[in-house]
Amino acid sequence: MKNQAPSLTKVLSIAGSDSGGGAGIQADIKTITALGGFATTVITALTAQNTTGVHSIYEVPASFVGQQIDAVMSDIGTDAAKTGMLMCRDIVEIVSTKIREYQIKHVVVDPVMLSKNGKNLLSPDAVHALTSQLFPLSSIVTPNIPEAECITGLKIKSVSHAEEAAKCIYQLGPSHVLIKGGHAGKSWSMKNKDTVIDILYDGKSFEYIEGAYIPTQNTHGTGCTHASAIAAFLAKGTDLTEAVVQAKKFVTLSIQESFNPGKGYGTLDQFRAVQFP
Repeated sequence: MKNQAPSLTKVLSIAGSDSGGGAGIQADIKTITALGGFATTVITALTAQNTTGVHSIYEVPASFVGQQIDAVMSDIGTDAAKTGMLMCRDIVEIVSTKIREYQIKHVVVDPVMLSKNGKNLLSPDAVHALTSQLFPLSSIVTPNIPEAECITGLKIKSVSHAEEAAKCIYQLGPSHVLIKGGHAGKSWSMKNKDTVIDILYDGKSFEYIEGAYIPTQNTHGTGCTHASAIAAFLAKGTDLTEAVVQAKKFVTLSIQESFNPGKGYGTLDQFRAVQFP
């Protein structure tokens, strides 16, 4: 008699591979596993990457991206999906088509556009496809400040600017928008606290999700970890706002436990963060 696998929630990551192990698919697998889920993957691009930056990118053909999604969904299925680096319009379009085809309920879109060393990770013609085709299928979109500026054309220098950007992005169709305040550091802190604030918008009201400000350069993979943590909590049936709150706690702890394996930006440690409930 076959051993029965434990009952795990399933989370599908559709993203690029980071050969340095800190971000992308690698960060997603660690996060989903650390939070008790079963990670499946669809790889959109291969990168020659380390802690100093992205040195080269090999784009996976869009048709093969679609075949990977078909293989996972026709057999394993998923309770939630997370998208990261999608590279080009054709990949955005096939991912959007497959999400509709398989009626994936919980979709977290991390609109990855630039690497930490300024390398373009999304072609200009893909931005419109992302906002017009994928955003309307998403439960939540999670841009950082530079990504939100790119999407909206607005300059974001304050919480009120971020709120305006969130409203603009919400008009593009996602159910929720999360503007991540990491690039603002503690300048957005409320009540004189050393905190980083993320701003969540549901089309009606704002929630302000605070986490401790940690002065470190070990932040490679933060956005990937954050989005995949939200997906992992949604897969468990957690309410979206609570999923965002819990994901923020997990990311903060992962940064607190971060380390630097190379000469550049260090990376988060998702497994040492699972002292967190």
